[in-house]
Amino acid sequence: MADTSEKYGIKYVIVSPVRDEEQYIQETIRSITHQTIRPVEWIIVNDGSSDNTGQIAETFAQQYPWIRVLNRPDRGRRVPGTGVMEAFYHGYESLHSQDWEYLVKLDGDVGLEPDYFEQCFQRFNEQPDLGMCGGMLYRIRDGVLEREEHPIFHVRGPIKLYRRACWEAIGGLIKAPGWDTVDEVKANMCGWRTRSFLDLKAIHYRPTGAAEGTWRDGVKNGRADYISGYHPLFMLAKCAKRLFQAPYVIGAVSHAYGFVTGYLKRIPQIEDPALICYIRNQQLRRLFFRESIWR
Repeated sequence: MADTSEKYGIKYVIVSPVRDEEQYIQETIRSITHQTIRPVEWIIVNDGSSDNTGQIAETFAQQYPWIRVLNRPDRGRRVPGTGVMEAFYHGYESLHSQDWEYLVKLDGDVGLEPDYFEQCFQRFNEQPDLGMCGGMLYRIRDGVLEREEHPIFHVRGPIKLYRRACWEAIGGLIKAPGWDTVDEVKANMCGWRTRSFLDLKAIHYRPTGAAEGTWRDGVKNGRADYISGYHPLFMLAKCAKRLFQAPYVIGAVSHAYGFVTGYLKRIPQIEDPALICYIRNQQLRRLFFRESIWR
């Protein structure tokens, strides 16, 4: 494929922390090599995979000089949030391109339409205050595409695009669970908009939480909400709602457990009192049906 990034005058880079994704990463890489606007650089960070993830990525890197693979030693287990961000920053700090306009954090288990990034850049161009964007994640269940529901202002971590000015305004990402919530809230606090677009579809080959299991995934998400500084009343309402959503009961209980044990274990929250105040204010506005980042 010809170099289309210069043709469109858009420079973007991708950083992908991946671990044990041999079943999916080939499709992810192919979807990027077929983009109508190609990245100027893509760093795939093989985060201690015990399967053939690294070898598969290296094979493609030999064909495409704009793909580089970095290998990290195996820490022995997945470390939700923290491990992903350590791998991400390993790649980010190794970027050769310094004049990029957009940064993409992309997982190794997603598939994108050929014009996915072109469509995203069009939204950025049309909306100068749009700081982060992405599409909606879909999983295939019984041969049917099923959307993974979440608030429109939230951009899913596996397919997240940052405008450079927004990235610099928020000061990057925290290396802890909740990084993909804190970044959006801080962006909104700084006057940027964040949005997922319903008409942009991305296939999530590995269902959310599948790598950890239902209980561990719920605990992880509850802990992320604690670290992000969520208001206890908002969490109470959130967990009550999850009682009636699949996976029933266990999803709500594990989420609540992760949140409450954050207090019991005195785990540090984000060191940004103004940000915690902002997010709690927004959550209370949401609870009382007032305008908020949830709209």
